[in-house]
Amino acid sequence: MYTQIWIKYLPIIRILMKKSISGDQTFSMNLIDFERAGVARKAGYKFLIQLSNGRVDNVISSSELAKDLAATLLQDEVVKELCMRNDYHISMNAKYQLGIKFVAREHFEEEALVEEEMHVA
Repeated sequence: MYTQIWIKYLPIIRILMKKSISGDQTFSMNLIDFERAGVARKAGYKFLIQLSNGRVDNVISSSELAKDLAATLLQDEVVKELCMRNDYHISMNAKYQLGIKFVAREHFEEEALVEEEMHVA
């Protein structure tokens, strides 16, 4: 139902996911896109998608909008690769603003330090 909206925004979302490594990103979606799809609400839509290891890590079944976004993202090879290497929180607020937050994986950073120390020794 919402897939066409997310496909339209996919190139922007990819860029924002890459930029989110240096800081949280916010993008104001166009309300008209949702109205054309017949799904706009004055109160907007709120959801949070937690992506980790190339999959959704939380329950989003109550939101068709979130489910379609997650499916669209994980079908894209670039996004899938980003999600295999990094964790992200993607949210939408009542003002149709999409938020993308990079979540560092501490255990990978620790493994990298151990490997680096082994090569130095």
